[in-house]
Amino acid sequence: MSVKVQKITEPLALGEGPHWDERVQALYFVSIKECTIHKYVPSTGEHTKTKLDGRVGFIVPVEGATDQFVVGVERKFLVVQWDGRDGSPAKVIKELGEVDQDVPTTRINDGKADPRGRLYAGTMGHENAQGEFDPKAGSLFRVDGGGIKKLVQGITVSNGLSWDLKEKAFYYTDSMDNNIRRYDYDVETGEISNLRYIFDFKKNGIEGVPDGHTIDTDGNLWVAVFNGSCILHINPKTGQLLRKVSIPALQVTSVTFGGPQLDVLFVTTASLNITAEQKPPCGCTFMVTGLGAKGHPNVNVKL
Repeated sequence: MSVKVQKITEPLALGEGPHWDERVQALYFVSIKECTIHKYVPSTGEHTKTKLDGRVGFIVPVEGATDQFVVGVERKFLVVQWDGRDGSPAKVIKELGEVDQDVPTTRINDGKADPRGRLYAGTMGHENAQGEFDPKAGSLFRVDGGGIKKLVQGITVSNGLSWDLKEKAFYYTDSMDNNIRRYDYDVETGEISNLRYIFDFKKNGIEGVPDGHTIDTDGNLWVAVFNGSCILHINPKTGQLLRKVSIPALQVTSVTFGGPQLDVLFVTTASLNITAEQKPPCGCTFMVTGLGAKGHPNVNVKL
């Protein structure tokens, strides 16, 4: 089967954080700068959205409820209720906590639930008009029944998160590293340790920087490349680049597997005019088929 890349939404300023909810067979994602959360249903092509009060860094459904979601808005972790209808307001029903109160210029960027349903999400430094960030102002946090714990600090742009239970590994990205991180991961406690780097973009001649990523059932990573117009398929155990999948947008932001068979790769992109105008289809959300790979079910947050 040949690889096919299909546009499924109109352009957004900064599409991010795709999450496939198996229960409703729908893709959720955000547009950070437009302060919106989105739902896309492939079976009907319906795309709906609603606006939140602040920049929203991710959306993850809550386990046990199909109309509740944990979102990161500015520096707060909130639980909102949204019926998924276009323009229907999302009601904040709970605040889980606020982070970086000592660094009021950061914002939450990218978050996912680990295999046990604990939320991991990070912050990033303030971005100026030239696309430069306050260095090392952000951190990575875990949110669970015990509250909010800072796991890693000194992060510039917190991004991709993926877990491999077989390898007891947690893969994570600070985009400004130009590298993919690997930590040892304890599924029982949620603790991470023993940082090492497994794929250097510059040494591999990759233009752009690593953004969001996901992992397939073979344990290989699929990494969005911001300013690179592509997704990288990487074996994190060997550091080998297996292939590069072209996307017709410069600023590729994140990926996740979905669809009834979990063999469709959904891709978010941005259309930020940082160095040049990003014309359509830049900023669109895409679905990629024919990759011959499958993902794991996305995990919802267990509150």
